[in-house]
Amino acid sequence: MKVIGVGVGRTGTLSLKAALERLGRGPCFHGRHLLDHPGRLPLWEAAAAGRPVDWTAVLAGYRSTVDWPAAAFWRQLTEAFPEARVVLTVREAEAWYDSVERTIYRMFGDGPADERVSAARRTVPGLDVFTDLHRKVIWDGFFGGRFADRAAAIGRYERHNAAVIRDVDPDRLLVVTPGAGWGPLCDFLGVTVPAEPYPHLNDTERFWAGIGAQRAGST
Repeated sequence: MKVIGVGVGRTGTLSLKAALERLGRGPCFHGRHLLDHPGRLPLWEAAAAGRPVDWTAVLAGYRSTVDWPAAAFWRQLTEAFPEARVVLTVREAEAWYDSVERTIYRMFGDGPADERVSAARRTVPGLDVFTDLHRKVIWDGFFGGRFADRAAAIGRYERHNAAVIRDVDPDRLLVVTPGAGWGPLCDFLGVTVPAEPYPHLNDTERFWAGIGAQRAGST
């Protein structure tokens, strides 16, 4: 494991995944990969239940990780892979909350289920198991069942970021904000800046387009 992304979902994590893979730190695990490895779900469920797990087995085959569910276990991961670099993606809290509420909370949480959500839940194989794990790790676990309370959710988000900055060795940690581009990440990893734009993936429109593509691919 070379890089551990500890930023929560909707902070530019999918863009970071693409960037890390472009820089030779892939494959990079992202929450979407849970559907690709159903055999590892019991390991994630054990972690969600607070039981010890072998993180090398959970993330076997990957050289980096970003987003949920791994971000919820950042302490365990940074201890399990002490040589890995740590990247915290952050964005302005109010905008972050709005983005989560419009996307993953509606799709995998208790947000209002419109036709896009209902159709995906009917047609995408494995989505029920994926959603159940999200509920355990993110909505009931990380947010303590209080994501719908905007102030409580933002407070939890800000405490997470503060804890990472406080407890991770600053020589090991990079904090990345939207629009930072390649420079800070490449300097941090000691690699050359690519001659191409930094990835910009998974805004709200692309999120729902991706859900639609998963539905189409399953029919």
